[in-house]
Amino acid sequence: MAASTVSAQQLAEAKAKFKQDGWAVVPDVIDPEKTKEVVDRLWKAKEESEQRGDPTYLDWLDPNSSNVRIFYLMELDPIFRELISHPVAVEMVQSALGQNFLVSNFTANIALPGSKSMGLHSDLSLQCPDPWLSTWGLNVIWCLHDVYYENGATLYIPGSHHWKTKAEVPPEEEARKLLVPFEAKAGSIIVMDGRLWHTSGCNVTQDKERALLFGAYNAPFLRGQVNWGVGLSEETKKTLSPQLREWLGVNRDGNLGVVTGVNDVFAEGAAPPTQA
Repeated sequence: MAASTVSAQQLAEAKAKFKQDGWAVVPDVIDPEKTKEVVDRLWKAKEESEQRGDPTYLDWLDPNSSNVRIFYLMELDPIFRELISHPVAVEMVQSALGQNFLVSNFTANIALPGSKSMGLHSDLSLQCPDPWLSTWGLNVIWCLHDVYYENGATLYIPGSHHWKTKAEVPPEEEARKLLVPFEAKAGSIIVMDGRLWHTSGCNVTQDKERALLFGAYNAPFLRGQVNWGVGLSEETKKTLSPQLREWLGVNRDGNLGVVTGVNDVFAEGAAPPTQA
């Protein structure tokens, strides 16, 4: 993977904005040539997914088939295994979650002209009950096209990452009036707190598609959206680096001693026993 041109100052500004607002854009994480390559391979991944029997339209999730969903990206093409462990993404994740984290999911949402909005939600509310007290999860959203309101940008409610309980969430009709779009250029990432309430936008253009990749990460005490031990083939697991195996939770050992990032049980420098 080519070195990123993102500067230390850009990362520092993005981390500060994320901490304050619950989201941040990091521009130019991948260049136009790489972005186009990812788009081309994403469409091939769609075909492969359908051939394997995994649908790319779910009628319980999206109002119509103009929303294309592609799941298990890391199983379909190694380029997505590169992106989920991209150093800029990882640095933003670790600044929010700490050194230890798990990859919860990695999916694509392509909004074609005519696509409609899904239900309003926060990702953390789908993973664990309230109260939501901290940033226990986040999304790194890869923008493969310029993203703006008309082509279906993700819509979010500013400040909603401060809502700690379901009781604080307004009724959906009222909440939707508070939505505003994320806007970013192709090749950027949008880092979004898992507590931020959001939904997909409607693509009202005549001929512009909008492809986003959603890399979901969470603290190691939370079960991820996907069980990668089952969701990845044995062939794919053999290609994973030791670090990516750890992030995907496909090793035999679990999260003992890494929940808070501090080893409170074993002596410093000592290897933990293989069994209790």
